[in-house]
Amino acid sequence: MRTSTLEAMRTTLRGPVTGPQDPDYDQARKIYNAMIDKRPAAIARCVDAGDVMAAIRLVREQGLDLAVRGGGHSGPGLCLVDGGVTVDLSPMRWVRVDPAAGTAQVGGGSQLGDLDHATHAFGLATPSGIISMTGVGGLTLGGGHGYLTRKYGLTVDNLLAADVVLADGSFVTANENEHPDLFWALRGGGGNFGVVTSFTYRLHPVDTVGFGVTVWPVDRTREVLTWYRDFLPRAPEEVYGFFTLFTIPPGPPFPEEIHGRKVCGVVWCHTGDLDGFERDFEAVREPGPPVFHFTSPMPYPMVQGAFDELIPTGYQWYWRGDFFDSIPDAAVDVHLKYGENLPTPLSLMHLYPVDAAAHRVAPEDTAWGYRDAVWSGVFAGVDPDPAQAGTIRRWCVDYHEEMHPYSMGGSYVNFLGQDEAPGRVRATYRDHYDRLAQVKRTYDPDNVFHANQNIRPASREGGG
Repeated sequence: MRTSTLEAMRTTLRGPVTGPQDPDYDQARKIYNAMIDKRPAAIARCVDAGDVMAAIRLVREQGLDLAVRGGGHSGPGLCLVDGGVTVDLSPMRWVRVDPAAGTAQVGGGSQLGDLDHATHAFGLATPSGIISMTGVGGLTLGGGHGYLTRKYGLTVDNLLAADVVLADGSFVTANENEHPDLFWALRGGGGNFGVVTSFTYRLHPVDTVGFGVTVWPVDRTREVLTWYRDFLPRAPEEVYGFFTLFTIPPGPPFPEEIHGRKVCGVVWCHTGDLDGFERDFEAVREPGPPVFHFTSPMPYPMVQGAFDELIPTGYQWYWRGDFFDSIPDAAVDVHLKYGENLPTPLSLMHLYPVDAAAHRVAPEDTAWGYRDAVWSGVFAGVDPDPAQAGTIRRWCVDYHEEMHPYSMGGSYVNFLGQDEAPGRVRATYRDHYDRLAQVKRTYDPDNVFHANQNIRPASREGGG
């Protein structure tokens, strides 16, 4: 990038623009996954929609590559681009709650913790993820699932409107009545269609919930996962539990005698009557006595942040994902094999439920392509030491490849890895892909927004 271009950005934007020669450059390009080491020519920290509009126009005039950063949690590091410009929304962290309307408008750089904190004051929440440091932007545009999904659906099922800066630098609001095709595409289509500077969500009554963690020795994975695959889909919608393979970390709430043990388990969130939530968890003893079972009423934002300190920003990450509609016995055996061989103390596997309320939305209503999925699985190798990068990647890839034959073929787009095979994006969107490519042609015909899990604009003949 020419110095004159960098200076033009600094003159035009209200927010700071950081280049490689600036002392805060390395901090500005730091993201959640330390395995990613990209060097943008400029990082434009935009303070409002006007900054975003100006930044995109300047980037296009100069023919530069563009990436967009919300919370910086992109596993493959899609929020950075070598030699181009990252439009960084992190200064746009604000939430405005309308308790009477039951809605919240949220700045595009906000994190889940910002949203949860603001809405909790009114006894309200909307479905999101399970880590409070996750950005609302990437999570929402990918679809969004978490503790409230069985009760209230996906994040995109609760998205009412989005303010969007388009590829030509113009600004629109997308909802069911304005730019409805764009609104449809934003609900699961990733960052392909524009920069969302604010989201408006429907809220639901959520205050104190029942939180729980139940774990068994990893060699009980067959018995526990066989029980879980039958129990969870039949459980009341108020009962949410994701299955996990992990290593017990040191510290509370886990007793010292199980620290460092490989385990299988379920993390619970109960959004029903607190007087009865313990009864709904009584079945956890059916697969055999757990080595640890903890339940407690807990404010919802505390549940959302329960795992933040275990995996902070700056560790090595490699992940892949798949959707599943069943867990056959052969798949259970694969989970046992890789659970017994977790390569590092922070590596893990999660199976997140995406059934119940999420199944009541028609497949054609949003870009999310797997309304018939029951679980969204992620295989994640994690470690603070860069020397372990190859080890965690190899474990994750091997695990995913052995599990993939039991999958539905596609993945939650936010769980696609750095170097997935060609065709994985199309598989993720199934029959929606061609419609998404048509919307892409309308709103981003030159594929300006391509630093993402990319959907190419349809050709004028109609192909993707």
